[in-house]
Amino acid sequence: MKSVCEGVELSDAVGKVVKACSVRTTKPRLECIKITAENDGLILLATDGELSIQKKIKAEVLEEGSVCVPGKYFAEFIKRLEREQISLSTEGERLDIRYADSESSLQTLSAEDFPRVDAVVEEKRIALSAKNLKELIAKTVFCCAQDDSRPVLKGCLIQAEEGMICFTALDGYRMAVCRKNLDEIRGEIKIVCPGRALNEIARMIGGDEETIEIFVQNNALRVSIENTVLTARLYEGEFVNVSNIIPREFTSEVVADRAALAESVERAAVLARTDKSSIVLFDIREDRMNVTSNTSVGRVDESVKILLEGKDVVIALNSKYMSECLSAVTDEKLRIGLNGSVSPCVITPVTGEEFLYLVLPVRQS
Repeated sequence: MKSVCEGVELSDAVGKVVKACSVRTTKPRLECIKITAENDGLILLATDGELSIQKKIKAEVLEEGSVCVPGKYFAEFIKRLEREQISLSTEGERLDIRYADSESSLQTLSAEDFPRVDAVVEEKRIALSAKNLKELIAKTVFCCAQDDSRPVLKGCLIQAEEGMICFTALDGYRMAVCRKNLDEIRGEIKIVCPGRALNEIARMIGGDEETIEIFVQNNALRVSIENTVLTARLYEGEFVNVSNIIPREFTSEVVADRAALAESVERAAVLARTDKSSIVLFDIREDRMNVTSNTSVGRVDESVKILLEGKDVVIALNSKYMSECLSAVTDEKLRIGLNGSVSPCVITPVTGEEFLYLVLPVRQS
């Protein structure tokens, strides 16, 4: 293999695909980036068995071929050559990297045993604006579970039917739901996509105006954006039936200024984080919500103006969960529904059903 390309293009491509390299594995090739030189370009591919990312860039190919290089070290090295023209060539079990008047090399592995990434047949298809897809991801994926106790909860439930798409994520302590309009759909979709894959899709998206196509087949999802192709293996197993979790009626309903409440919660969280339970207390009475954090380090006690319908209520909530929910949306006003101190807190728009956040209370002794 021998090729010449621009450092800035190679660095951008490597930076994208290295996100799919495995960081903990007994299979060395899952830590690698496969480089293929053919026709008029380089194809870079990485996979950890669950997520695969492929990117093609222009290059002058002097000799076709493929090779596997250590993804982490190749990415870090090439990032420091963005201003150079780079020549890549294989010699035995090494990749020679020439730039300016210098030459470096990395040990390689054969590309023959690199895992095969199966193509996704375009069985089912949805199309939506880049803006809507980014918002769906940003407003939900942070609620995906991080541990492996229930793998399906590390993903986001995606449901699509005529005209509408809905993302749902939960980790056992909080839940996020977001709905958006669809431009096109072929076949109804109900899948659970890894949260990590969705975050990478969000990073791939450029302008808000473009239309993004998502293809689904059995256990895989594929998205192609500007010569970058992401393929994700979908989670199997039954997702939680969230319709049984969400309260429909409330004994206390609050309308609050989102920015004012978010700022108060963030300040209270500074001290709350010093305590293991990270509690912020919300004392809701008449036209005021007192936001309080009281720890061994100190005390924060703030007041936020509200409109209250129903009963006064005091509820303890995790500061991180509340702060992330309030920061994920941009609405000027929010509606908060409560049924006492031991039932979930539900956050929605004042009008409409575009999003919903549910946070479980913290029981205090």
